[in-house]
Amino acid sequence: MVEDLKALVDEKEHIMYEGKPNKKCFIFEAIFNPLLPFAIIWLIFDGMFIGIASFSGDISKLAFFLIPFFLLHLMPVWLYLGGIIFTVKRYKNTYYIVTDRAVYISGGVISKHIQNKPFAELSHVDLHRGFFDQKFGVGDIVLTSSQRTTDDITASLSINSISEYQEVYKMVKKLQTDIYTDVMYPNDKRPSENHGYNTEYKG
Repeated sequence: MVEDLKALVDEKEHIMYEGKPNKKCFIFEAIFNPLLPFAIIWLIFDGMFIGIASFSGDISKLAFFLIPFFLLHLMPVWLYLGGIIFTVKRYKNTYYIVTDRAVYISGGVISKHIQNKPFAELSHVDLHRGFFDQKFGVGDIVLTSSQRTTDDITASLSINSISEYQEVYKMVKKLQTDIYTDVMYPNDKRPSENHGYNTEYKG
């Protein structure tokens, strides 16, 4: 997956950062996700129901009905457990590359996907640190696109759970500001070397 991602980087681009999320934080966030309380409550409820059913009659006679029913009824629990199981695969496929022109992110579990967003299309760069980010000394860099989807929703992508979050945030913020401002306020009618709007970016 890393090779596939690097293959998309143009030969004129320079890689400024590349790496993966912090593995411990990645796994802990997968375990303690918003579905966890719902899955626990669902499991307790079904467990109590199974217990009551087992005392109310011959469980062997009820098994033909109960087993298929609860296999289906416990679907939220299976979805939660499946998400944790596939976390290792998702972590393996996740990789980040930041060049002097764009951000490249790979991910996915069964089907792999790659996101690529030039700095010229980014309008905001934000830093986010959740509970586990702070615990493991990492952070998330959230990139918001200036372009909207067909549903008029602002598109965004994230570089999650990296230990170099401060350095990468400052670097991405500077590149985004220089290039985005240079596109919005071009001087010299974009010659081979554009002085831009007080930026240091050379086109």
